[in-house]
Amino acid sequence: MNLTVIDHPLARHYLTVLRDEDTRPEEFRAAARGLTFSLVHEATKRLPLAEIEIQTPMETTTGYRVHDVVAVAVLRAGLGMLDAVLDMIPGCKVGFAGVQRDEETALPQEYYFRLPNLSDASVFILEPMLATGGSLSWAVDKVKSSGARHITALCVVTAPDGIRRMYDDHPDVHVIAAAYDRELNDRAYIMPGLGDMGDRLFGTF
Repeated sequence: MNLTVIDHPLARHYLTVLRDEDTRPEEFRAAARGLTFSLVHEATKRLPLAEIEIQTPMETTTGYRVHDVVAVAVLRAGLGMLDAVLDMIPGCKVGFAGVQRDEETALPQEYYFRLPNLSDASVFILEPMLATGGSLSWAVDKVKSSGARHITALCVVTAPDGIRRMYDDHPDVHVIAAAYDRELNDRAYIMPGLGDMGDRLFGTF
């Protein structure tokens, strides 16, 4: 597993909006979308391209198309990143991984899983909060068992515990994030973090 923390003025701006407790849900959703553009830009640097011949208004030339891409949104917070991925990669297929955290054990509990064909696809797993790493590791296990070989995780905020878990469980997965935060508190929430991303996206406090 290798970690890339993006460093861009717009990413810092959007991350600050997400961290601010006074940010309203509609502003939070817009900032999550804006930040995801930066994450996707970094994640797509290594995508394979298919070379094609096209006709411009002037002449024939060589062009390139992005190879098969699948985005897997970890429900429900991953939905806040999905629209930006689809904006940038309109031909992207979409899968969903429904998992919720047991508030007593902080362990992931599966409730829904649906994927398109992953054969030869580049898979982006959208998991905004990498706290203990349980949900992301579970999602990677699921997509690997479905045939995925090229997997990148897009996260908003990460913590040392989650990064260690991914390093131990899935050293072949590249994690791209906007922040590497200090620690987890006694409830396994990221500090300083931004709270519960799902609740803040959808106003379910």
